[in-house]
Amino acid sequence: MPGEAGGGKSSLLRHFCAGIGEQAAVLRSACDALFTPRPLGPLAELAEEIRSGLAVGLGAGADPFDVAGMLLRELKQIAPVVVVIEDMHWADEATLDVVRLLARRIEAVPVLLVLSFRDDQVDRTQPLRVVVGELAESGRVLARLRMPGLSGTAVATLAGATDLDPAELHRRTAGNPFFVTEVIAAGTENIPMSVRDAVLARAARLSASARDLLDTAAVVPGEAETWLLAEVDPAAVGSLDECVGSGMLMVSDGRARFRHEIARLVIEESLAPGRRAALHHQVLSVLEKDRAGIGDPTRLVHHAEAAGDGAAVLRYASEAARIAADLGAHREAARLYSRALAHADRLTGQERADLLERYAEEGYLTAVGPETMAALREALAIHRERGDVLAEGRTLRLLARHLGQNGRLDESLAADLEAVAVLEQIAPSDELALSYVNLAADYGLRHDPRARDSALTAISLGEQLSCAEAVYAGLNLVGCIEILLGDLTGVASLERSRDLAEQHSDYLQAGLAHLNLCWMLALRREWQLVDRYLGPAIAFCRDHGQELSLRQLQSFQMESYLAHGSWDEATAAAEVFLASTDPSSAVARCTALTVLGTVRARHGHAGRWTALDEARDLAGQLGYKNLLPPISVARAEAAWLDGRHAAVLAEIEGTDPVAVQLDPFAAGDLMCWGWRAGAGDVDPGGLPDPYRLLLSGDRSGAERWWQDRGQPYQAALAWAGSGDAEGLRHSLELLRTLSARAASTIMVKELRELGESYGRPTRAATSAHPAGLTVREVDVLSLLAAGLRNAEIADQLVVSPRTIDHHVSSIMRKLGAQSRGEAVATAVRLGLVQSASLA
Repeated sequence: MPGEAGGGKSSLLRHFCAGIGEQAAVLRSACDALFTPRPLGPLAELAEEIRSGLAVGLGAGADPFDVAGMLLRELKQIAPVVVVIEDMHWADEATLDVVRLLARRIEAVPVLLVLSFRDDQVDRTQPLRVVVGELAESGRVLARLRMPGLSGTAVATLAGATDLDPAELHRRTAGNPFFVTEVIAAGTENIPMSVRDAVLARAARLSASARDLLDTAAVVPGEAETWLLAEVDPAAVGSLDECVGSGMLMVSDGRARFRHEIARLVIEESLAPGRRAALHHQVLSVLEKDRAGIGDPTRLVHHAEAAGDGAAVLRYASEAARIAADLGAHREAARLYSRALAHADRLTGQERADLLERYAEEGYLTAVGPETMAALREALAIHRERGDVLAEGRTLRLLARHLGQNGRLDESLAADLEAVAVLEQIAPSDELALSYVNLAADYGLRHDPRARDSALTAISLGEQLSCAEAVYAGLNLVGCIEILLGDLTGVASLERSRDLAEQHSDYLQAGLAHLNLCWMLALRREWQLVDRYLGPAIAFCRDHGQELSLRQLQSFQMESYLAHGSWDEATAAAEVFLASTDPSSAVARCTALTVLGTVRARHGHAGRWTALDEARDLAGQLGYKNLLPPISVARAEAAWLDGRHAAVLAEIEGTDPVAVQLDPFAAGDLMCWGWRAGAGDVDPGGLPDPYRLLLSGDRSGAERWWQDRGQPYQAALAWAGSGDAEGLRHSLELLRTLSARAASTIMVKELRELGESYGRPTRAATSAHPAGLTVREVDVLSLLAAGLRNAEIADQLVVSPRTIDHHVSSIMRKLGAQSRGEAVATAVRLGLVQSASLA
């Protein structure tokens, strides 16, 4: 439920919940307007209402995945139930993850989840915007209610008993319900110019004691316990009824809150700086006395910072950050450590270095960037000054990770080499084992043969020291290296890495293993194997809130569709990414633009260069070299399909040779496009098999390599420029099945140059067919229904058996069949053919 501040969201939800009666249980909570949100704050409120094991789980530091599971189990016990979470624009990262997970599983439980937020405070880069977009795409959103302003008639009704001009009141307030009611409640003859003026005018009508109580309540975001107000200002608490009677405050279950957060902020901001700081200090002092009852110290951080108490900020922000990190609210943890560091001058060197490293660790998980690298360099200087070799090596390892994350690969490798050299001066340690993991990853990015040896050293040390992380992280790298070298036994290493990481509840490393299984196989163009692992990997990363990995896996899904010839599906998936405003989808957006441009180029549609130009420009802005080779391949293909051979060669010439060297299949693609465009003799030595076969003259072998992996378009292109009439006819059949009009045109031209007659495809007949079958596919289907085998059909239609194999696969796909027999049965049921028994 989006809407502006004061738009009536909370009032509507109160009335909605009150009207439910006995039909369902109702649970309500809200996010707080603290400087840094409480991790899982609204979930803690729900746990209090349910009074169940969820509170225990939260206290034990359960992560969002577990919290969502516990909450669903609890809701199932009291269902049907309505869960309301207000003010989601203030939600912390972990709460957003829980909401995302709840939404994905909510169909299993009779639950209505209602969320409200201020859409004027959620820009396109805010995480909530991403969650809202995902929910909209999920198909599980029953309604999205936007709160309009009050109409002129409604304002006139509310102002009926006053002397205010309804039309002017409506014009001044734009129908904002809170503003309208504040103006009316202020009881002035003139309409205040702003909400602030209206709130202050209303407060001015209270007694001095009541105004003092309002001041105290105003420095407590969300709800203020009535006992807290009494402790801070015993004299004023007697005026609570007056504040409630005036409509400024509401009291429920021993807690007082302003009727609207806008009013609280107006009162707080109207306080003189000295009085505001003094009130925050008093609240902090009272809360510290009841420290055991407060639980999460994030509240204390808020008041300590507002009171200017640096020592308290340092103490409580450090504690709150550790809790936030344990709960998976890494963004909030990084902010809290940053607040603590602002007051860390009073710490010893070792204490400050520890705080700097903790901040950097959270910053790594949220891609904070330069600030975390500066923190690690400061920590490194402290360790060196103290002569702490183990800590120096650990910090160098962490620094290398951050440098690599920010694309500074040469500096990352240097830091890893230094970490290993430093740590090898002392007894073997977990840090040394993990440094070898880092070093293997750095070498692996360069296809350096030392990568595998470094990974094996990490595994050996990990087993010797019982450092499980080094073992499963090392296995991950060994698997990646083996697959990249063409050894598919590396799949087993990655599977073992994934399973070990899950056994040790290291979901980050488990997610990485899921991702790398798909990524490495994709780099080898083993798309049928990718498909086997893609579904479980997407489910795992979605359930565990690993959004960056999820985006990349979804981009592999696009590429898989493209490779298999499912171009409509590839286009649909690409368009989903292109509609996203999530900044974390930028890399996947590059892939989506490349896929979309490629499909358009193959179909011969307009807009191909618009997409491919944007992909190239975006990749350049992002600075990720690994994105550039696939884009160059797509652009070279599009230029070849356009018949612009000079542009093909120019595209290849302008490609970064270092980036291409790290992607052998992209290198093979580019060499083949250059060869087709007339680049002259090429040396296929060292290229992956399909390119080596093609460039060595074994076109049948190249076609078979692609066909065995379910990639018909690449298989068809093996005959381009061959001068082999049979191969070109076979290729043309495949391309027309895919509606690859651009390449089909080129094949037809080659056939005519050979003196072969080959007519145009009957597009009208294809588009008119109920199942979208081509004329040739209809012929094949009829012969299938007559009981002929593929070889017999090939003889009768005078084409090669492999052409018929592809036609049969296409027919099965279009009819949604899993076998030849099922395809025939479906065709008979639809009246497309007669079975052999009826003929």
